[in-house]
Amino acid sequence: MIFLNACFSTRVVSSWKSDGVTLREYNKVLIIGLMAAQERNLRENIESRLVEAFSKQGVSAGSAYTEYGPKAFDNLDEQAALERIKGSGYDGAFTIALLDKSKEKNYVPGSVSYRPYTYYNRFWGYFRTVYTRVYDPGYYTESTNYILEANFYDLNEGKLEYSAQTKSFDPGTDQVLAYELSEALLADMMKQGIVQQMEN
Repeated sequence: MIFLNACFSTRVVSSWKSDGVTLREYNKVLIIGLMAAQERNLRENIESRLVEAFSKQGVSAGSAYTEYGPKAFDNLDEQAALERIKGSGYDGAFTIALLDKSKEKNYVPGSVSYRPYTYYNRFWGYFRTVYTRVYDPGYYTESTNYILEANFYDLNEGKLEYSAQTKSFDPGTDQVLAYELSEALLADMMKQGIVQQMEN
């Protein structure tokens, strides 16, 4: 597990929790991705991954996108939205917001490598041995980086119980980012005692 985490492109950079909070105290937790419409695939992947991760640890959870659709709360005020969510049995909400998505170009410099030749005592043999080089030209790579924020709210008390920010460096696909994010958040919440690991 340590080796796999070391290979992850996603990590929790900061987190906070309220005293004594544990998700086992909640009846059901709604996972809500807060992302632009063009990030629909990412939202669906993140919500479903977190539902799966929480369920494996004995925390009942549901996906807002699956249950309510992409614009279920757009025209509702706070009271109406809470009534709809609580009416479905949820007493906790876990929001995942995409705070930043940026692309950056990185220049990978070329390399100059020595090409070995048999040493000769003649001028040309020496010349080739010392000066012949193979040059590998440089090139640009483009990476996509993400900053996401996770917040857990007690819907009955109306207060924040847990918050974390994560950074992801070029995870490659939405599926990979969703998987790494769920693993990183779950590991942090287990460390803080918010989620208790299930016995096998």
